[in-house]
Amino acid sequence: MSFNAERRWVNHYAGPETPVITISEQFSKFEGGKIELVKDNESGLAVLKINHPERRNALSGSMMVDLWNAVNTLEDWKAGKGIILHSVGETFCSGGDLNTVRQISNPDDGYKMATLMHNTLTRLHQLPLISVALIQGKALGGGAELATSCDFRLFTEKGEIGFVQGRMGVVTGWGGGTRLVQLLGQHRALELLLTSRQISASEAVVMGLANGITKSVELPEAVEEAKQWLQAKLKHAPEVVHALKQIVATARAVPYEESLQNERQVFAMLWGGDANKKALEQNIKHK
Repeated sequence: MSFNAERRWVNHYAGPETPVITISEQFSKFEGGKIELVKDNESGLAVLKINHPERRNALSGSMMVDLWNAVNTLEDWKAGKGIILHSVGETFCSGGDLNTVRQISNPDDGYKMATLMHNTLTRLHQLPLISVALIQGKALGGGAELATSCDFRLFTEKGEIGFVQGRMGVVTGWGGGTRLVQLLGQHRALELLLTSRQISASEAVVMGLANGITKSVELPEAVEEAKQWLQAKLKHAPEVVHALKQIVATARAVPYEESLQNERQVFAMLWGGDANKKALEQNIKHK
């Protein structure tokens, strides 16, 4: 039996669509904390830092807009190869800041928030850069959804992740439910969503939600370890890294034949290019 999208067992929002730029103007008024972006053109690494420790690094409306603006900037960063996403203090991110949430506690504004965060995290997920979330402490609710928008997740030994939205009487609103199914499959994703249980670093590795555990427990040592972990995977020229990421991201999002067409087109643009010629001159293939 095929899934009938028209048969709806729960209520669906049917209100107006609002442009993201308009939403960003509204949400920028809900202040508190900040998202900081630092780019290093020499290494090709950027650092995105969640800085709101007094609120357990919960995202205020203005921080959501900060993140949206940071992704806008990263989309145009030609020298970039990778991103490290981490937080200040002992918590990775506890989701939406209740000071903001209480001011938008209605379906229209909830839909606007979901629209803004879907736009931001989908584009973060699809950036031609390789992204790593360093999870120190708890990543809960929207914080867990934020972590799924990165290509890789490294945990410290104190790291935990929990999709606790059900306990709050809602579902995932930032795209994390869809990404969790892509990461773990529907059965394991459903179990995590239904139980709202918090997953330790070691269990996250076993189930494939984490790609490793840092030896360092405290910041900034864990951040430096995450940078080294990522840099070891970014030896290729920026244009090659961008192309490889695009191939994988496209394969995840489109039908098989369309993905093959994209792969041919990307391959052709690199064939005979500067990085390819340099490799041929140095006979790298056989070294």
